[in-house]
Amino acid sequence: MALSLGVTTVFAQVGPRGGGAPGPNLGGAMNKLFGANQAFTATLEVQNSGDNGDVTIPGKISFDNGKSRFEMNMTEMRGAQMPPNAMQQMKAMGMDSIVTIARPDLKVTYLVYPGLNSYAQMAERDPSASVSPDDLKIETEKIAAETVDGHDCVKNKVTVTDKEGGKHVSTVWNAADLKGFPVKIVTSEGGNNATLLFKNISLTKPAAGSFEPPAGLTKYDDMQTMMQTEMMKKMGGGRGLPPGQQ
Repeated sequence: MALSLGVTTVFAQVGPRGGGAPGPNLGGAMNKLFGANQAFTATLEVQNSGDNGDVTIPGKISFDNGKSRFEMNMTEMRGAQMPPNAMQQMKAMGMDSIVTIARPDLKVTYLVYPGLNSYAQMAERDPSASVSPDDLKIETEKIAAETVDGHDCVKNKVTVTDKEGGKHVSTVWNAADLKGFPVKIVTSEGGNNATLLFKNISLTKPAAGSFEPPAGLTKYDDMQTMMQTEMMKKMGGGRGLPPGQQ
């Protein structure tokens, strides 16, 4: 089915986080880049470049001490290679809006489809996502002074080293008027290059409920079962209670 193929193709392009969910992974070494700014909301544009091509994903991000919530609409992506009419089908089926909630403290990721009144709870497959920031060492080297989206920034080369000696190198633009918030981050790992651009930043702590799946939705144990069951229900082929419903 073109719809299933389209979803799989896009998830591969956007560099899925643990469990196959799209969106940025702000845990582990990435968490360390935010320094004292451990609670915020913002609009976020993620630009991914890799073997699957270039994809730009706009969305909204909420973050609180490693927990994150990323809201995106797949119809707003740019550069995604999808089968013909797949995006229109996804919108018609209520699968265009996606919320990815990462809970490294629980080692799970929630993939929420508001249009399907459903979500999948998946185990976090990336062990680095739940690494404590206290177990990471950070080194910062100033490169230049630059302006990003109207913010006077210090452009830094930032190296985060884990307990095993692994190094994660990023280029970070820290805004002076936002307590050093990293309004732009460029990183390259695993053959993928990613640029994160933060705008409309608020350093106010998000509501705790932002990092929980909404009440009243059908829960599934994996994304594939959720997609298959809900699509069958939409097409009139579903019978009885879906697998994994609680």
